[in-house]
Amino acid sequence: MAPGNLTWVTEFVLTGISDQADLQIPLFLVFLVIYGLTVAGNLGIITLTSADSRLQTPMYFFLRHLAIINLGGSSVIAPKMLINFLVKKKTTSYYECATQLGGFLLFIVAEVFTLAVMAYDRYVAICNPLHYMVVISRHICLLLAFLTYLYGFSTGIVVSSSIFSLSFCSSNVINHFYCDIVPLLVLSCSDTYVPETIVFISASTNLVLSMIIVLVSYFNILLSILRIRSSEGRKKAFSTCASHIMAVTVFYGTLLFMYLQPQANYSLDTDKIASVFYTLVIPMMNPMIYSLRNKDVKAALNRFLTNSCNSFK
Repeated sequence: MAPGNLTWVTEFVLTGISDQADLQIPLFLVFLVIYGLTVAGNLGIITLTSADSRLQTPMYFFLRHLAIINLGGSSVIAPKMLINFLVKKKTTSYYECATQLGGFLLFIVAEVFTLAVMAYDRYVAICNPLHYMVVISRHICLLLAFLTYLYGFSTGIVVSSSIFSLSFCSSNVINHFYCDIVPLLVLSCSDTYVPETIVFISASTNLVLSMIIVLVSYFNILLSILRIRSSEGRKKAFSTCASHIMAVTVFYGTLLFMYLQPQANYSLDTDKIASVFYTLVIPMMNPMIYSLRNKDVKAALNRFLTNSCNSFK
């Protein structure tokens, strides 16, 4: 294309989940409910694990940060998505798009490694209970949380900068409901080899490293549980990590579905469905998984509601 024919992009158009006009309001209501439940559930986890003195342990410290990450990640995506259901011009500015991509990467990477850290926490609690409060001290908890956010922020800056160092010209229609990597790479009119390499190295490293931590931790947990002689002891040990196993299975299952599907079967529509799941549905599900299967959280909720009612009276 001759330089004189280039039209440089200053804003993007998001196609959304569906371009059918009669589906916009029903979809708006569905995702408004999902986002509302996400906010309520994660704020509830944050409040309970902060206010209840019986939940001041490393396990609930990391659960609180997982809730913060889920709330932040969904809030990067959902508000703009909800607005676009109600307007005809579904545009986002160049810098708004870059910021959304960076924010999304920050929280998704932070979630990957927070789940890995939570698996390590359960490993120490079950396999080395006598040294638990020494190995997972408050100082170590704060350090791990800080490093998780710092690494997520660094990944967001590096990857989004590499994507937006590309030239976007002529077409500005993103076939997605938020600014994601693959749809943006499709729109670029310059060589995408370097950013594609950065994205591949970052994604594969993060996924493989975090999965190794999770798998090794749970392999050792399983061996430790099998060595427990009483069935009651095995049941108690397993119950302490059942919620986390469920959350990890759902989250990594979705990511592996996206990244391991054959290239010939890949489509942006399939990518949209998977993206809805791990950006909006999983953040809504996690508070339910950790509260419905956790006696301590349910007891803390009962105490909180009782105290609130007594204070109101």
